[in-house]
Amino acid sequence: MSDSHDKRLTELGITLPDAPSPAANYVPWVIAGDLVFVSGQISADESGFICGKLGEDMDVEAGIAAARNCAISLIAQLRAACGGDLSRLKRVVKLTGFVNSTPDFTDQPKVINGASDLMVEVFGEAGRHSRAAVSAAALPFGVAVEIEAVFEID
Repeated sequence: MSDSHDKRLTELGITLPDAPSPAANYVPWVIAGDLVFVSGQISADESGFICGKLGEDMDVEAGIAAARNCAISLIAQLRAACGGDLSRLKRVVKLTGFVNSTPDFTDQPKVINGASDLMVEVFGEAGRHSRAAVSAAALPFGVAVEIEAVFEID
């Protein structure tokens, strides 16, 4: 199964980065029983942080792309937690997404779809999950999106 997840990532043109290190006094993930809790991953790409405020200087499409990048980091953390073996994934349990947005911006769910859609694209039915998508007045480093996740593993 890991080969199929890796193959699917390749088909999607995604090369997982090394799992990002935490920016403060916490760990990037914790395994409790058969659950992996991944700390919030902030929007970043190979150029650095993806910053902006939805409804002010960033549109929904850019927010979706930022959320997708968060999901890539979440999968990289999952891979690290599983010792490099994504076949251990049983299902994506939950995503909680925070969107740096203005008070009148109401498309947080559309933005977080960037992460949700990627989980299903990569993991199929096992990628379907529960979710929250909420507004935040500000996020660390001025990033546009932060997402945390819970995964079930073997």
